[in-house]
Amino acid sequence: MAVERTAVNPVSWSVEMGFNQGEVVSGHTRTLYISGQTAMSDDGKPQHDGDMAAQLALCVDNLEAVLGEADMSLANLVRLNVYTTDVDLLFQHYGVLAGRLGAARVAPTTTMLGVTRLAIPGQMIELDGTAVA
Repeated sequence: MAVERTAVNPVSWSVEMGFNQGEVVSGHTRTLYISGQTAMSDDGKPQHDGDMAAQLALCVDNLEAVLGEADMSLANLVRLNVYTTDVDLLFQHYGVLAGRLGAARVAPTTTMLGVTRLAIPGQMIELDGTAVA
């Protein structure tokens, strides 16, 4: 059975920003819940201290690695949570994330939150999500 995704957008401004207000997903057989992914190396060391763009790119790489291990890709992402210690700085570099999602032709429901800090000192962004296949 193929996964069917139906965007739910009672307003249109979010689509212009790259995310849907809601998505109805049917026909899926597997759901992947993804833990927060930060700018950590494969051996668990924080990377790119103070560099939001590089941290964001590595977060997306790490998110894609988890998806790949589950035989999924960004195209399967239906929910994305974005946590950052600096919302204004993140918006300056948001194209890194938006470009990768756009290339995957996906606009997952998204929440962005500014937080005081993340678990690992020096980390500025964390992504978690839900994917279906």
